[in-house]
Amino acid sequence: METKVVVIDEENIDEGAVKNLEEAGEIIKNGGLVAFPTETVYGLGGDALNPESSKKIYAAKGRPSDNPLIVHVADMEHLQKIVTDIPDVAYALAKEYWPGPLTMIMNKSEAVPYETTGGLDTVAIRMPSNKIAAELIRKAGGYIAAPSANVSGRPSPTEAKYCVEDLSGKVEMIIDGGKVGIGLESTIIDLTVNPPMILRPGYITKADLAKILNEVDVDKTILDGNSKVAPKAPGMKYKHYAPKGNLKIVEGDPDKVISYINEKLAEAKNRGVKTGVIATKETADRYEADVVKVAGKRDDEAEIARNLFSILREFDDEEVLEMYSEAFDSTGIGQAIMNRLLKAAGHQVIDLEEA
Repeated sequence: METKVVVIDEENIDEGAVKNLEEAGEIIKNGGLVAFPTETVYGLGGDALNPESSKKIYAAKGRPSDNPLIVHVADMEHLQKIVTDIPDVAYALAKEYWPGPLTMIMNKSEAVPYETTGGLDTVAIRMPSNKIAAELIRKAGGYIAAPSANVSGRPSPTEAKYCVEDLSGKVEMIIDGGKVGIGLESTIIDLTVNPPMILRPGYITKADLAKILNEVDVDKTILDGNSKVAPKAPGMKYKHYAPKGNLKIVEGDPDKVISYINEKLAEAKNRGVKTGVIATKETADRYEADVVKVAGKRDDEAEIARNLFSILREFDDEEVLEMYSEAFDSTGIGQAIMNRLLKAAGHQVIDLEEA
């Protein structure tokens, strides 16, 4: 299959862009796949109501078929068709956070095939704020199932070039809309339980949601990853975001962390292994790795989140085989950053306070 790549400027969706989006919409309507930008990461889109399209998404990604897909919509009234009932809290959350990086889980209707929901009676739904995504959803019929547009297990793509790297020859079209703004996938909240429960942390935090909801729970496996239960949301059960090399996270006193990492870097260099470090602006110049990547300032979690996946991809581009990362605060957006880092590292954590 030849993959067509088109470039669209989100801030200038001109006549040519509209034609490309119409073509992309027809591809999805006809059962094909299109990779496209959202404000979080790039998505791999197919017709959410066509079971064969969902099967194609799983095949293109090499994704386990019990890992649910998120259904993307562009208009609130489209929920009526795909859920059995819309709870009042969904309207309240949508008023505050849609369009935006929030996914809500509700009970699915018969219109949504089990191939899309990973065999579950619930469906995950999001309304992206990216203008390209919104137009594509409308031109594709209103319902696009879309996980991140990468081979399963690899870092989620924040630029179209990584979609090309992973999916060229597997999908009909890739829409290049530039680098995404947020860089981490959406927050997922399950509205089928009481109190509602966060199943995946993201840019919208527990504190944000608590402003709307009386009470919010957080799934206990978010930072430990030991769930053996069938996942209700994408990414709960399987290793994700991993670079090709080996990544470990080191936490503890900052000076001890830097000293420990530099010691391990020296050992790796003696073995002839190319090394890398994920650091903050405050500490980057203290590391002696072959490649030091600055995620951002420690007190700017949004910047760190925006850069994380691209850093993991860049390590692969530069053939780094042994990597270390500083740990980050596990509250607020930091919880989402640590959730992704822990999955990327296969939960390999060195706690110097316990050593």
